[in-house]
Amino acid sequence: MAQVSSRSGFSETDSIFYSKRKPISLPSNESLDLTTFISSRAHNGKIAYIDASTGHHLTFPQVWRAVDSISSCLSDLGIRKGHVVLLLSPNSIYFPVICLSVMSLGAIITTTNPLNTTQEIGKQIADSKPVLAFTTQSLLPKLTSTTNLPIILIDSEKPLKNQKIVASLDEILKKEPSQTRVKERVNQDDTASLLYSSGTTGASKGVVSSHRNLIAMVQTILSRFRLEDGEQTFICTVPMFHIYGLAAFASGLLASGSTIVVLSRFEMDEMFSCIEKYRATYLPLVPPILIGMINNAEKIKAKYDLSSLQSVLSGGAPLSKEVTEGFLEKFPMVKILQGYGLTESAGIGASTDSLEESRIYGTAGLLSASMEARIVNPETGESLGVNKTGELWLRGPSVMKGYFSNPEATTSTLDSEGWLRTGDLCYIDEDGFIFVVDRLKELIKYKGYQVPPAELEALLLTHPEVLDAAVIPFPDKEVGQYPMAYVVRKSGSNLSESAVMDFVAKQVAPYKRIRRVSFASTIPKNPSGKILRKDLIKLATSKL
Repeated sequence: MAQVSSRSGFSETDSIFYSKRKPISLPSNESLDLTTFISSRAHNGKIAYIDASTGHHLTFPQVWRAVDSISSCLSDLGIRKGHVVLLLSPNSIYFPVICLSVMSLGAIITTTNPLNTTQEIGKQIADSKPVLAFTTQSLLPKLTSTTNLPIILIDSEKPLKNQKIVASLDEILKKEPSQTRVKERVNQDDTASLLYSSGTTGASKGVVSSHRNLIAMVQTILSRFRLEDGEQTFICTVPMFHIYGLAAFASGLLASGSTIVVLSRFEMDEMFSCIEKYRATYLPLVPPILIGMINNAEKIKAKYDLSSLQSVLSGGAPLSKEVTEGFLEKFPMVKILQGYGLTESAGIGASTDSLEESRIYGTAGLLSASMEARIVNPETGESLGVNKTGELWLRGPSVMKGYFSNPEATTSTLDSEGWLRTGDLCYIDEDGFIFVVDRLKELIKYKGYQVPPAELEALLLTHPEVLDAAVIPFPDKEVGQYPMAYVVRKSGSNLSESAVMDFVAKQVAPYKRIRRVSFASTIPKNPSGKILRKDLIKLATSKL
């Protein structure tokens, strides 16, 4: 067996960093789906979900009864194991219920961002080939214009006269679940979810996660928060279509008996009044919200009673020392915990789980339970040791099966031994803490959302007056980074900055918009034609 350093977790024999956390236990029963796994866990919880805006709530028995009714209806509609079902909806207390119903049948849930344009949603539909969709009245036009999918309407108003609508959630929930349906056997290795991630390069790809991957993720969340110690109340501020939201709110925390207060859209004041009203103990968020809390701390504390709040959980982008200290100074009673993960690792990778750990400034935390890591020199492929910077590779029970019907992308990201190349440049220190230095992948992180520059560059090149273009991340205190474009105009063109921004804004979701433009005579490229983004980033930030 490898000699593992108890301090760093590093083994000299195989150059692997092993997690210092207690391993998670995984169920040995092979024919087990995520929904059954979660619903069979014992806890003392009473209320599972509360709708922040209406106060309407679901108890745990109501959640499982609703899951039964929906899966029974889906089964009647012919949904079978392996079928893909699309969910296009803002956060709601029924979002998790729909996901769990689909997965309980061995069908596959794919979620999409309600802010996405019809075009972006159309691409995902063409790729994942769903057989049915769930959506709300207001988002219906985004689906009906691109597809003939049968649709189940989530909101309760009388459904519109639309031949594509096969049922409404309201009708389904009023029906008794059928006792006679034949349940197909679902194995832990079967695919459970298909979430789209802006992979390491270019267009977004469907990440295939199995029931085993998601069960491992649930177990990691439960061990991380030690929630068996008593009931906790979480405020759900992050989108449930995203791995962060799906992992925590639609599955992990449900298994613990915690109560989840769901905000249908993020609104700072509503978030604080919910903490006060429901005596919330945990607040998961992304760094920009945290910064907003620091900047308005006095006003917030004067207006709201936040005394119940124990921990803030930050994910989606790293926190700086200034932000961490600033927060602890303004809210001394609240712990601040960080997490690092990817859609490809079911949102699990590393985390800080205590105040002591979170005081190691700038760290993404210690490796999650049962997770292994390597630090690999991206040039030579050699595995490196403690305090050496290279690409972080992860291996563990929550790492995806691969990208959906995309073998090339899968082989370039997952190797034959199950190592996931994260695309992040990191080092692991002598105490086993991971520090993210930079991204090999060139994603722009806007408020925790990922924006692939290649997608925006391709779009800019369709403009009749644009000869060439490059998009880079531009640092910003409020949002993390935003997309900035360098544009080469065709001769004779006097295209303006605002015209470039408007052109892109009309075709992409708001978080992908270009917010700064600089005109250039050429775009710097290497001999093989790859844009030298680092040079452009230097140029853009040298003026700061």
